[in-house]
Amino acid sequence: MLPITLRPVLESDLTIFDEVFHSPEATGALQWFGYRSRKEEWQGFAENGLLSDDGGTLTVCAGDQVAGRIQWFKAGGWAPPATSWCWTIAIMLVPDHRGRGIGTEAQRQLATYLFDHTRAHRIQAYTDAQNHAEQRALEKAGFEREGVLRQAQWRGGRWHDQLLYARLRSDADVSD
Repeated sequence: MLPITLRPVLESDLTIFDEVFHSPEATGALQWFGYRSRKEEWQGFAENGLLSDDGGTLTVCAGDQVAGRIQWFKAGGWAPPATSWCWTIAIMLVPDHRGRGIGTEAQRQLATYLFDHTRAHRIQAYTDAQNHAEQRALEKAGFEREGVLRQAQWRGGRWHDQLLYARLRSDADVSD
């Protein structure tokens, strides 16, 4: 397998993301939420390179090829946000790079990065109950399934169950 790395987004990456992640054929049925404006992503890139204290986006590379993007944002709601937030992560891979372990490694690397460079104790991810490949990837990356969020996501004209996964700073290191 090619080496998997994460790096800050380049402007040329945004063009690839625009071409690949904005059609139902490229995203697949489990990630297609309809056509959306790309303006916010381009503005965020111009303002801060898609990296801020509240989250960010990195490019996933397989060797020298752009394989996708991985994102994180603050989430919470269990108590005051100043004391009870965590990161939620999301990944989208270019179709040709799916099913090769790239997502597993990228999510493992992002969790390590966030634990090394932020004070977060918890990193979580959601995936569709039918997305068995992502469930395996999260588990291999050290995330533990915590539960089902019944009919939590609207997509394709109906509600879909989501599975919640999380990895804690205190969990055993799975990168070895």
